[in-house]
Amino acid sequence: MIWSCCTFIVFLAQLDDKAGVGAWPIGVSGIITVYVALLAYVKKTDNMISSIDWLFFILALSSIPLWYVTSDPVFSVIILTVIDLLGFAPTFRKAYSRPFEEQLTFFVLMAVRNLIAIAALENYTLTTVLFPALSAFACLIFIMMVSVRRRVVKIQ
Repeated sequence: MIWSCCTFIVFLAQLDDKAGVGAWPIGVSGIITVYVALLAYVKKTDNMISSIDWLFFILALSSIPLWYVTSDPVFSVIILTVIDLLGFAPTFRKAYSRPFEEQLTFFVLMAVRNLIAIAALENYTLTTVLFPALSAFACLIFIMMVSVRRRVVKIQ
């Protein structure tokens, strides 16, 4: 839910900053992420919510009043981008110790999606570019880390 909230709020901020069609991949991704989170909840695949999860969720939601008070979506996008990247940490940790359990195709698609979204933007500002650029960068770093770890683990 944290990733879906972050992604969808960034989508709204991008629309507010006249991102145009370049914002739509982020919006669609936010909707898909909500759907996946709801499926996980319904199927009870993982219903353990830690205190750090609650903290990130509250931080994500706190970006909305910040945006409202400042009338500038850039602060919300910065907060949401940081939260989104911090949310990637458990995935990095797991993939480092078990690199063969990750489907790199997903992360390749995410990096490509973000790069295409940037290319499709109608307005280039910090608000419209920051989230997809850093998300693509994180995906590329993740892909490289897993690829290296697979070679190292295979050698051992």
